[in-house]
Amino acid sequence: MENILIIGAAGQIGSELTLELRKIYGNGHVYATDIKEADRDVRESGPFQLLDVMDDKHLIHFVIRHKITQIYHLAAVLSGNAEKLPNAAWHINMDSLMNILEVAKLVEDVKKVFWPSSIAVFGPTTPKKLAPQVTTMEPVTVYGISKLAGERWCEYFFRRYNVDIRSLRYPGLVSFKTEPGGGTTDWAVEIYFDAVRKGSYLCFLNEDTKLPMMFMADAIRATINLMELERSEISLHSAYNISGPSLSPSEVAEDIRRHIPDFSISYHPDFRQAIAETWPESVDDSLARSHDHWKPTYDLTKITDTMIGEIRKMTENK
Repeated sequence: MENILIIGAAGQIGSELTLELRKIYGNGHVYATDIKEADRDVRESGPFQLLDVMDDKHLIHFVIRHKITQIYHLAAVLSGNAEKLPNAAWHINMDSLMNILEVAKLVEDVKKVFWPSSIAVFGPTTPKKLAPQVTTMEPVTVYGISKLAGERWCEYFFRRYNVDIRSLRYPGLVSFKTEPGGGTTDWAVEIYFDAVRKGSYLCFLNEDTKLPMMFMADAIRATINLMELERSEISLHSAYNISGPSLSPSEVAEDIRRHIPDFSISYHPDFRQAIAETWPESVDDSLARSHDHWKPTYDLTKITDTMIGEIRKMTENK
């Protein structure tokens, strides 16, 4: 039987990934952990425990005690927040990954590890359109630097210690279940919540800033698909490019007006605008698609319909 550990289960990705994995492997076999309390659905559908990934001794004891076979390490300080506390963000992002890699190296039961990378690994010298899988990467943010370093460590542990670690370079993720946590693409979630609640949105990026995005359901499916592949099918142990539609604030605002005709948006770019300008408008994810025949199912229209509908339900039920 598989026993799966999710670190960062209270976050935007972890909260939804936990529930999907419990559907597949059974509630009792997916151990959700975080340094803060998770949503009720996560806490009540299976085991949940407060666990600090920075505490390497407690981490390895937990893995051994519960006979963990797969680890999903999702905890990180995201791009916007990392720029406010660069030294702390580097420490958390890198030391936590090293703790996971060491556990996977030392504990024989651990067969697979998932760790998310990001489009933040790219920089101003990366091609703006269809950024290739292998290309120039000169990130200018602490978050991007930590993700690029993490990719290289993952590749090193695979080659040096035979650790089976798998990764995706997530684009901006859109979800209605958990509100965003300090990233440069947070606008793509905030805009929908403010549209329903206020009828207006003040955006921290310029109207025409286009970035790769993905609806959370597609990201979860891509992640699980990658982890369920046979090891022999994985050709890349750093991180695969992956993406859905590329979107700008003005495009999303216009689509929202299908549901909320009077919706208004204004723009007041902050420090995240400079970050966004270093990232590509789109990425070439053909390698990931060729491996597992995966492709996104949510375009802008489907994302907007789902986000507006679900947020309205949540607002009505309060």
